[in-house]
Amino acid sequence: TEKLNKVLYGLSRQTYLPERIILLHTRDGIKLDVSACKDRVSVTEIPIPEKEFDHGRTRDLGIRMSDADIVVMMTQDAVPADPFLLEKLSEVLNEHPDAVAAYARQIPDQNCGLLEKYTRVFNYPPKSQIKSQKDLPKLGIKTYFCSNVCAAYKKSIYEEIGGFVKKAIFNEDMIYAAKAVEAGYAIAYAADARVIHSHNYTNVQQFQRNFDLGVSQAEHPEVFAAYPSESEGKRMVKDVTAYLRDHHMSGRLPHFYIQCACKYAGYLLGKNYSRLPGKWVLAFTSNKEYWKQNRKDV
Repeated sequence: TEKLNKVLYGLSRQTYLPERIILLHTRDGIKLDVSACKDRVSVTEIPIPEKEFDHGRTRDLGIRMSDADIVVMMTQDAVPADPFLLEKLSEVLNEHPDAVAAYARQIPDQNCGLLEKYTRVFNYPPKSQIKSQKDLPKLGIKTYFCSNVCAAYKKSIYEEIGGFVKKAIFNEDMIYAAKAVEAGYAIAYAADARVIHSHNYTNVQQFQRNFDLGVSQAEHPEVFAAYPSESEGKRMVKDVTAYLRDHHMSGRLPHFYIQCACKYAGYLLGKNYSRLPGKWVLAFTSNKEYWKQNRKDV
């Protein structure tokens, strides 16, 4: 709740003020400090029962409730780094007619670990980029990379191509981006639009998160079969290994490799979730409600 209040405060101090904040949440009795938004931005709270939450359907509900031309999706822990976040996201969409979505750069929090900081830099470099079909041979799956931690969408095109999938354990943003690219549109990475967002996941949490990632890819072969993400994972391992060695921190490599092993094990099991007993799936996932909604044997 404390971080969410920071998000609301940051949004109410933007150079481009949002017309409306639609807050969809699954927590009962959530205590928000909306005083920072008073007389600046209206906040509409929409409680969602946890058993009804879905990464795709719930976000789609939020977008369709908005009457804005550009809708920004954010998670509750993505704190605007400065007052220019919404301005920069809007600018890139207005400057590039083919771009239908623009996602922000994620800056690591000061208290996150070294490896998490490097991962953020790896996935969110300081240079902006416009990605389209012509980039698929070079970028592969990275062409579809987009993050709803903070991303802006042109609503008219969103509705035109069908929006987010209505059932998604994870990756609804990349699945939409792939659909948009295949339809001839582009995805923008706006490096000068910045949010503070990072995690300090345990190895178990890394395993569970990557299990869900593998499930999302297995459920959408039309997106991920032609451009598997394993190559990006290998590239990151090589880059981090070189970084640690070059900075005389080889002692951190065993921890990093254990972390990678947990991620890869979760990912492989997730890609093969249909072969696993329901009780295993429920133990491996970080989203138990998804399986209670969509699988009978859990």
